[in-house]
Amino acid sequence: MDFDFSDEQRQLRDAVARWAERAYPFEQRRAIIAAGGFDARIWRDLTDLGLTGLTVAETHGGMGQGPVEALLVLETLGTALLLEPLAATWVAAALLQDCADGALPQAWLPRLAAGDLVVPALLERRSRHDLPQVACQANADGNAWRLSGRKHVVPAGDQAAAWLVSARAPDGVALFLVERSAAGIATTPYPLQDGSRAADLHLNATPAQRLPGDGATALAWAADVGAALACAQAVGVMERALALTVEYLNTRRQFGVPIGSFQVLRHRAADMKMALELARGMAYYALLKLDAPQAERRQAVARAKVQVGQSARFVGQQAVQLHGGIGVTDEYVVSHCFKTLTQLELSWGDTLHHLGTVAAVMGEDAAVGA
Repeated sequence: MDFDFSDEQRQLRDAVARWAERAYPFEQRRAIIAAGGFDARIWRDLTDLGLTGLTVAETHGGMGQGPVEALLVLETLGTALLLEPLAATWVAAALLQDCADGALPQAWLPRLAAGDLVVPALLERRSRHDLPQVACQANADGNAWRLSGRKHVVPAGDQAAAWLVSARAPDGVALFLVERSAAGIATTPYPLQDGSRAADLHLNATPAQRLPGDGATALAWAADVGAALACAQAVGVMERALALTVEYLNTRRQFGVPIGSFQVLRHRAADMKMALELARGMAYYALLKLDAPQAERRQAVARAKVQVGQSARFVGQQAVQLHGGIGVTDEYVVSHCFKTLTQLELSWGDTLHHLGTVAAVMGEDAAVGA
């Protein structure tokens, strides 16, 4: 089996890296945070690069790329600490492509690929990481539907052209597409810990279009895709944090020598590298298992999210500690790496949530000493 990347995949990664270096330096990112955490110009750049439609089929105007390409792009953009919700858009694309048919994907996938922001709105205050726990209500109105309820932490929710909303219909949980132009919509935007933009979505008898199929299955698919993409992005952030730490150890001098010459600090940097590579391998594993049957896929993603969460916590903490006081200042990039890793660890289920998923299928023979 060939585990190397193809020439096309390397070219894609290099093109994204060149764009990030030119258009998304750290000071630009800080300016975006100060302006609210979302930059429409950056979103147009991502669209012009074809990244909003990276995972959209070519028949719908996208690039038709797979999980490996998605991983490479998110790793690269993770090193730039991207604020804009590209991964959330890819979750929406996955739902429209794999959990819908007919008019909805035909109408919205080309728009998504062309840069219209479509994001999932699946979280509620009381659901935590259990997405099927839905209080938002869907009521039939003739051949249409109307939604009433509130969705929480919607990525760039006040900037979206449409949302994919989970709601409880008479026959169970279902997914609906809500357009910004629909009546009865209000949004409350706010910043997240990493500086990105989110919003609460308020729905009051809002017209919506229902996605066909089983809502619970669609939510499980969205959670697995979202968690796998978060793992890939976290790997890129960890890579940036490690690179900054190694550079600092090699330039900061104490007692007349670089502090990187001290063996104990070199060992801690080596431990960071090991944690990063463990996370990278599990991120690859999760994305390559997205095509597996649901139970196998769920376990693969949960295992990856556990390892990536543990690695992210370790790498982030070590990066801050090895930098000393400068590591917690807003003016220095390492503190933003730490906050971004914390945000990603909480996204699509935190480490403890996924550890419970892994533990739930372990038999007695997995016990210590068995």
